Amino acid sequence: MSAPPVTRIVVVGGGTAGWMTAAAIVRVLGQLPGLSVTLVESEAIGTVGVGEATIPQIIDFNRLLGLDEMTFIRETRATYKLGIEFVDWLRPGHSYVHPFGSFGLNMLGIEFQHFFLRGAQLGEAARIDDYSVAAVAAKAGRFGWPRPDNPRSPLSKLAYAFQFDAGRYARFLRRYAESAGAVRVEGRITEVRQDGETGFVTAVALEDGRAVTGELFIDCSGFRSLLLGQTLGVPFADWSKWLPCDSAVAIPCELGGANEPLTRSTARPAGWQWRIPLQHRIGNGHVFSSAHIERQAATDLLLANLDGKPLAQPNQLAFKAGHRARGWEKNVVALGLAGGFLEPLESTSIHLVQSGIARLMALFPDTGFSPVERERFNLETEREYRNIRDFLVLHYRQSERDDSEFWRYCRNLPPPDSLKEKLELFTSSGRIIRENNELFTEDSWLSVMLSQGVAPQGYHPAAWMLDPAETRTRLAHIRSAIAQTVTQLPTQAEFLRANGGAIPAEDYLTA
Repeated sequence: MSAPPVTRIVVVGGGTAGWMTAAAIVRVLGQLPGLSVTLVESEAIGTVGVGEATIPQIIDFNRLLGLDEMTFIRETRATYKLGIEFVDWLRPGHSYVHPFGSFGLNMLGIEFQHFFLRGAQLGEAARIDDYSVAAVAAKAGRFGWPRPDNPRSPLSKLAYAFQFDAGRYARFLRRYAESAGAVRVEGRITEVRQDGETGFVTAVALEDGRAVTGELFIDCSGFRSLLLGQTLGVPFADWSKWLPCDSAVAIPCELGGANEPLTRSTARPAGWQWRIPLQHRIGNGHVFSSAHIERQAATDLLLANLDGKPLAQPNQLAFKAGHRARGWEKNVVALGLAGGFLEPLESTSIHLVQSGIARLMALFPDTGFSPVERERFNLETEREYRNIRDFLVLHYRQSERDDSEFWRYCRNLPPPDSLKEKLELFTSSGRIIRENNELFTEDSWLSVMLSQGVAPQGYHPAAWMLDPAETRTRLAHIRSAIAQTVTQLPTQAEFLRANGGAIPAEDYLTA
């Protein structure tokens, strides 16, 4: 007979991870009899707050909560995002966009890239970016709604995400969660209490003597990993061999320069710099390897490459790439930085929180805490971290840069076996295999591999079924249709104003 459901849930830590978790639980499980959701956080403990760029899955999360998109955009000072522009990654002076959505059109039952590769062999000079409506629109600073209702339109291939103020998003979700019944407790945790026999966490004690008890504890305590790491002793799988960047410095600045619906990543001698334009400011940061550049030099390099006046003091961060060996141990589930960290190169930090929440909701335990659900959660969590890791490593390893010790290290790095297999298959025949519904699609792998110099030696034989003239004609038609469609889109600023998402001018530069 099934044990009673878990009803007393304690979320340890606020910020984006904590309030996303609390909001989702009260939304999904709000009708569970006796449910209580308590979030414990201390104003004295800051949050990292550097993750401001997202991927399209955030739309699903906002829809789950029933959030109105334009209200969300105004509340978080958000802009749209159609992809990530990578500058100087292949070599200085080279750039490309990793766009959302897909490339071209599949033809004769096979993937578009094989016809693109056939066209390149026939002398077509167009880049893969030219076959993505998201990439072309992003570089033109334009945006419009996707058109899934019109499969003949290039906009049917469009996908989008957001760039927003993570602190504002957390506060927005806090109001949402509290209005739905979640309770916030202010205080610093001084003790984690455990059952003497099972080791399960039973309560967290605060410095003022109060204790918050629960049945399921969700660790959103950030890099400290207070419950999963410090209390339960779950070890950390260190991936810094493949991802050597271990530090970052972040700073917002005033608006300046172009304001396309794009996150930008610019390669630097010992890492890379992010640029995330919001409606009221630009988020900037320099992710770097402390073994290859001094912290002050890294800070100076960031400050020398801002588009506007700094709005705060630089925020220094230290981290290690990897994840906890188990994301769910006993009655503790870690989400966000408490469970692991992969640098924000492909804007996956908030997604990892979201996917962890979805996994927990699907495997939500009863008070019996069967190990079967824990094992499945841990298996899927580790798989997702590994898949993202491989995609990040691809960017570093497939670079022609040899202008610094850092880039020489990255270029000569033996890839993980799973990445090696993908590279070998693509190099051989232009084929991409997506396994276990991994996060990054075939189009994402295609974008980065082609744009960073992975040159296939062949392509699917079915591409020969079109004669050369027909191949070139179809490719030219796709490029033309995309270019023409983009010219008819409004600029991002025009779109926001027309649809009620633009913030008042007096709100610029407000926190």
